[in-house]
Amino acid sequence: MNKPTPTPTDGAVHPDVAAALDGPALGLSPGLRTRILDEVAGAESRPGEYHLAQFNIARFRKPMDHPDLAGFVEMLDPLNHQADSAPGFVWRLTDEGSNDATSITHYDDPLQLLNLSVWTDVGALRNYVYRTEHAAMVRRRDEWAEAMESNYLVLWWVPAGHRPDVVEADARLELVRAHGPTPEAFTFGTSFPPPNAG
Repeated sequence: MNKPTPTPTDGAVHPDVAAALDGPALGLSPGLRTRILDEVAGAESRPGEYHLAQFNIARFRKPMDHPDLAGFVEMLDPLNHQADSAPGFVWRLTDEGSNDATSITHYDDPLQLLNLSVWTDVGALRNYVYRTEHAAMVRRRDEWAEAMESNYLVLWWVPAGHRPDVVEADARLELVRAHGPTPEAFTFGTSFPPPNAG
């Protein structure tokens, strides 16, 4: 198993901060830039605030470089860019040196792909998933991925500034599979308010 390397996208902090870190005078390594952006994103969050984490998996029928997946691959980069600029977007997991997570292998099966991101709330995520061009990818899922017999998506609340890893996300997915939707792990169909909602 390859250990995923989370890379924060610039949407997690003010654009001026991210741009300043890219200046040639600093000469930051990608790893140090990532750590700085994570710290800044955490500092910009208010104590007691929560964001929504989402994790979904899919077992693809063919490897990413197979011609049958050309349509999916062509959509991937534009949709990721659209997510980065979508209202309510906070962060998404990417592999180091990449703009997506398709090369991150947490499971033994190399065709089992994953997606992990953080949003301000359920509404923001729902709008991106179902009311943008991303909806076309959702409708075409069966062309590229096999049907899943159990839940393949889970949502949960995290403290603002927290970046969940795949181990945490997989545990939440197992939780919703075992117990159904609960405040600790839920779905679009049955969601719960954040812990600070009273």
